[in-house]
Amino acid sequence: MAKSSAKSVKKVVLAYSGGLDTSVILKWLVETYDCEVVTFTADIGQGEEVEPARAKAQAMGVKEIYIDDLREEFVRDFVFPMFRANAIYEGEYLLGTSIARPLIAKRQIEIANQTGADAVSHGATGKGNDQVRFELGYYALKPEVRVIAPWREWDLTSRETLLAYAEKHHIPVEMKRGKKSPYSMDANLLHISYEGAVLEDPWEEPEESMWRWTKSPEDAPDAPQVVELTYAKGDIVALDGKAMSPATVLATLNRIGGAHGIGRLDIVENRFVGMKSRGCYETPGGTIMLRAHRAIESITLDREVAHLKDELMPRYAAMIYNGFWWTPERRMLQQMIDASQQHVNGRVRVKLYKGNVTVIGRESASDSLFDPGIATFEDDAGAYSQQDAEGFIKLNALRLALATKKHGK
Repeated sequence: MAKSSAKSVKKVVLAYSGGLDTSVILKWLVETYDCEVVTFTADIGQGEEVEPARAKAQAMGVKEIYIDDLREEFVRDFVFPMFRANAIYEGEYLLGTSIARPLIAKRQIEIANQTGADAVSHGATGKGNDQVRFELGYYALKPEVRVIAPWREWDLTSRETLLAYAEKHHIPVEMKRGKKSPYSMDANLLHISYEGAVLEDPWEEPEESMWRWTKSPEDAPDAPQVVELTYAKGDIVALDGKAMSPATVLATLNRIGGAHGIGRLDIVENRFVGMKSRGCYETPGGTIMLRAHRAIESITLDREVAHLKDELMPRYAAMIYNGFWWTPERRMLQQMIDASQQHVNGRVRVKLYKGNVTVIGRESASDSLFDPGIATFEDDAGAYSQQDAEGFIKLNALRLALATKKHGK
């Protein structure tokens, strides 16, 4: 990068965790760009204290520090809308990391606007999806913003070189006691992910000690637990009859589901940047939510609406996975999805047992399209004329008969 280009940055908002990578990035930004750095730390339910990041940033001379609790916004405005679509990537992945990135990008741009910053920066590497997700969000929300991606610019390519840089520049690095996890992990209120180490061989089974949120199904309780979920317009508003906020719903389902071994996933996925990647995920609450939401939709959605949603869902899921949350096409699909949820109201009962989620009941007093008087195998008292089916079948068979007469079998 030319020196004149580097000098053109006056203030940058850094997505900052206080860990080794972003602490080095903070110092590197000042050294490389001779600019002021604003730090932004988000609490999206990752399970670690975020407040210590304030002290670390202050120790490094940062004057503008943002520590934001975004848990409710994350679940209400990102997770819940995604689950209204029953979104799942490549048939398995519940998009836990993907859905957090547009929120972080949004808040970073808001802070840039508030502080007059002309640049934003993140700690995502040049091999992963997150760089795409962050930066597409930045440009969608503030097209003229300057984006600085250190991992694509510097020559600090390993933990050892990062530690050496930290020592050289007197950057305080907290060395946690005990054995360091060999995995690259990302956590939020929806999930925790694991990559690297033994997982780089797709034939190797993950170590049991890797999993943090869920019990092994073999060690889960021998007695099942039944949970009742109440829905209003496609969103969960209560558990077991108790009203809860969106973030509380998800946190509660994580705790209950994790205790029963719900939500473990081991997959090889196709990254947007072109490579295949093996990852393991724990999504206990999300696994319950997906199963229950499909159950309440099964009695409240019109057949063709439900089928159309299922046809569009992979496109919607790919948009989120690839970082296209803040796009016209995702917004358009979201309006359609949200419109379909106006009558998705009622209750679902699920049974949790040793890694399994089984739907055992669903009802909607106001919006159920299930009519037992028509569906019954008993006397339906004339509600449905079985003779009508003959003409229906013959009309649908007409084209088949014509083709057979013309071309044979």
